[in-house]
Amino acid sequence: MPLDLFVNPRLDRGGPYPARLCAVQSLEAFAQAQAEIARWPGFAPTPLRTLPGLAAAHGLASVHYKDEGGRFGLGSFKALGGAYAVMRLLQRAVADRTGQVPEAGALIAGQHRAITRDVTVTCATDGNHGRSVAWGARLFGCACVIYIHAGVSEGRRAAIAAYGAEVIRTPGNYDDSVRQAQADADRLGRLVVSDTSYPGYRDVPREVMQGYSIMAAEALEQIGAPPSHVFVQGGVGGAAAAVLAHLWERWGSARPILVVVEPDRADCILRSARAGKPVVLAGDLDTVMAGLSCGEVSELAWEMLDPGADGFMAIEDQRAIASMRLLADGVGGDGPIVAGESAVAGLAGALAARERGAFGLDTRSRLLVFGTEGATDPALYARIVGRTPEAVLSASHRSP
Repeated sequence: MPLDLFVNPRLDRGGPYPARLCAVQSLEAFAQAQAEIARWPGFAPTPLRTLPGLAAAHGLASVHYKDEGGRFGLGSFKALGGAYAVMRLLQRAVADRTGQVPEAGALIAGQHRAITRDVTVTCATDGNHGRSVAWGARLFGCACVIYIHAGVSEGRRAAIAAYGAEVIRTPGNYDDSVRQAQADADRLGRLVVSDTSYPGYRDVPREVMQGYSIMAAEALEQIGAPPSHVFVQGGVGGAAAAVLAHLWERWGSARPILVVVEPDRADCILRSARAGKPVVLAGDLDTVMAGLSCGEVSELAWEMLDPGADGFMAIEDQRAIASMRLLADGVGGDGPIVAGESAVAGLAGALAARERGAFGLDTRSRLLVFGTEGATDPALYARIVGRTPEAVLSASHRSP
């Protein structure tokens, strides 16, 4: 299968984390997000799966898979970002009226419902971010309107609506739905909770990314020996930038090699890297990796990835499908893992890069990837893998 690889010619590995990027992401902001989110009901670190069978089969020293499928029961890492930004917006709304910033527990208990019930948060989504925003709105006590584009599955629409949000389907692609959500918010006085930033809109996406950084911090705490390589999904770039910032500020020039992986039909970050400036893609951006179907890189993410990512790559849908099935089957004694379509982009990209000997992957490499979602659309998962998520995890489908 074709494979599009690009080594970053503007890579900055000359020293410590640049001070200018602390305004985008920092360990100090991460610590604040971690302290808040750790107090939410149901919080627990997600597991880091060690996959020796997969590593041996592909000639790698080790493979670690951060499994976000159980995060807060929402099925993806997005639970860390959207809901955290909702909480911060409501804290500011209460502080504007009372002069005091409430704790998360007070919001959850409904102590400020007289204020928060008049707030409506909104966003556009491919599925997982909208579910997180809707869950956060219900948890912290405000109204919610979510926009989905034409390509979002009915299963993902229903999952968002289950949290009490109004869901509006719009024509066009993800970026069209982003613009519609913003236009309606401006007209109706709603608060936008977007995971992508653009000129004049940076604070909320920054807080979304701060939530995501918890995923990276947990993985590094769990892994033991530091990874040599990290492959992470693209999309609008928020998750990749959050992971990179954590690695860069922690280890500086000695940080692991980081590669951003996208679908070849929605490769806005790779094309931007080639052009040396953000490039906007048009069209439906149709890919099985629905959570990565984005045509425009986030402004904040670009500021981080352009100087900090070692490389960029785009993969065909078939590679993601093959990786979903690979994890479901288990390799060489590895237990089965239920991974959604967008969860496997980093792994699929790494295995493809290993085939080509790209980005220095060899028998000494210690690979870390982020399984960013479980089966967030169980019906679609079953069609792709040939088994339901429950069947994949059942004893009858495990290797003897």
